[in-house]
Amino acid sequence: MAIETPQSDIIYRSKLPDIPIPNHLPLHSYIFQNKSHLSSKPCIINGTTGEIHTYADVELTARKVASGLNKLGIKQGDVVMLLLPNTPEFVFTFLGASFRGAMTTAANPFFTPAEIAKQAKASKAKLIITLAIYYDKVKELSCDEVKLMCIDSPPPDSSCLHFSELTQSNEDDVPEVDISPNDVVLLPYSSGTTGLPKGVMLTHKGLVTSVSQQVDGENPNLYYNSDDVVLCVLPLFHIYSLNSVLLCGLRAGAAILVMQKFEIVSLLELMQKHRVSVAPVAPPIVLAIAKFPDLDKYDLGSIRVLKSGGAPLGKELEDTVRAKFPSVTLGQGYGMTEAGPVLTMSLAFAKEPFEVKPGGCGTVVRNAEMKIVDPETGASLPRNQPGEICIRGHQIMKGYLNDPEATSTTIDKEGWLHTGDIGFIDDDEELFIVDRLKEIIKYKGFQVAPAELEALLVTHPNISDAAVVSMKHDAAGEVPVAFVVRSNGSQITEDEIKQFISKQVIYYKRINRVFFIEAIPKSPSGKILRKELRAKLAAGSAN
Repeated sequence: MAIETPQSDIIYRSKLPDIPIPNHLPLHSYIFQNKSHLSSKPCIINGTTGEIHTYADVELTARKVASGLNKLGIKQGDVVMLLLPNTPEFVFTFLGASFRGAMTTAANPFFTPAEIAKQAKASKAKLIITLAIYYDKVKELSCDEVKLMCIDSPPPDSSCLHFSELTQSNEDDVPEVDISPNDVVLLPYSSGTTGLPKGVMLTHKGLVTSVSQQVDGENPNLYYNSDDVVLCVLPLFHIYSLNSVLLCGLRAGAAILVMQKFEIVSLLELMQKHRVSVAPVAPPIVLAIAKFPDLDKYDLGSIRVLKSGGAPLGKELEDTVRAKFPSVTLGQGYGMTEAGPVLTMSLAFAKEPFEVKPGGCGTVVRNAEMKIVDPETGASLPRNQPGEICIRGHQIMKGYLNDPEATSTTIDKEGWLHTGDIGFIDDDEELFIVDRLKEIIKYKGFQVAPAELEALLVTHPNISDAAVVSMKHDAAGEVPVAFVVRSNGSQITEDEIKQFISKQVIYYKRINRVFFIEAIPKSPSGKILRKELRAKLAAGSAN
């Protein structure tokens, strides 16, 4: 429902009533608040080995890890970096760091050594936990201040510790820590609406609020229950999976099936074997399931919810899935790391569901406010008029780590977080996203910052200037393409430029096409006019 404030802001709120949120609790206390009647229930199922950890196992192991972190010299406020695929150890460490009063930052294990080093140094990580196969990517970071640890056998002749050093500690040896609700517990990296990746400070209060907005109350917006088996195939280093899959699943007392990587046949086999009932996925996985030729060979009758997020799910793909799974609830959510991350969610997922429209991103979460503003004037807009989406509530980030300027351009003086996305709210309170103000490119839900690629391109001696924009792509959603100005007399080729970049970045940041241009269009203040470059792409006149 929309409410007009004295300042004539039109504010949209959830159709569901607000609920009491215990956001005075540290995250781990909130997550395990109901553990007494869940202790013997399955909590984490390791998809690779079939091993099952109960709620009592997971809570005890997390406290052992907290003690082990303390013994290694990790203090309250220190940062632990996880460079891991989805594994039980990821879960144990994240929760253990919370018990210790420490912060966790997680990175994609496929990052290049340079990308990992940037995040480790920016976050001042004191401990990096990884797999032996990634040791070579981080070995240069080892020093007196930074310890390395493997969850499997460390490489011979390395100074790498083994994860058992944490799990074999005495859980009663953790010092008392006084955790404030505003202390940071998670430090994901995001490019926000523009620029290079920045540390997003998510607090205990923020994450408790966000999880509560989704799964707590008499009619939860996202109805998980203790009989559910929730699929966790989306990477836990991504906030969508860590928050809406892991933390929401733990709070609801569900079993969480942890898969190390997406592979369609093993995914379908595990969903059948473990009777998965809730499948949070991203559009590429939805597409793979919908197009799989032998889908009818698998018994997927246990699935009651297919939840898509990370990137928009097109109406055609939505219709295809509905036809294949007529009895399954399908819907979308919309999130942004800085927003904690969920802004809106389909009310089809509620315990007492509402009718929803295809293509919509749902309605704003409870205990939060949303408004749509004119990007030029900042004026608040009524229903059915597209503008920039803004959100306010206890769930949003505290700010960017050591970057007050970027923080103040994202969160205004009234506490509104500006998303950089353009959308409108219709007569039924549903949000539809129509465009993006922000420069970030979304490759299968992963963020690609044009500024990061531009900074690399201009280091090449044969390139005098460059700009990167998004280009639509059937499978990935969007891919980065570069407009390049050659240095005087240079004959550098498209392939040479692509190879130069691919050696320095993870696969999804690789340049898909290169277009040579006489000059990069810029405003008088020197800002790249990406709109003009995107218009060239659309018109087919890029070169």
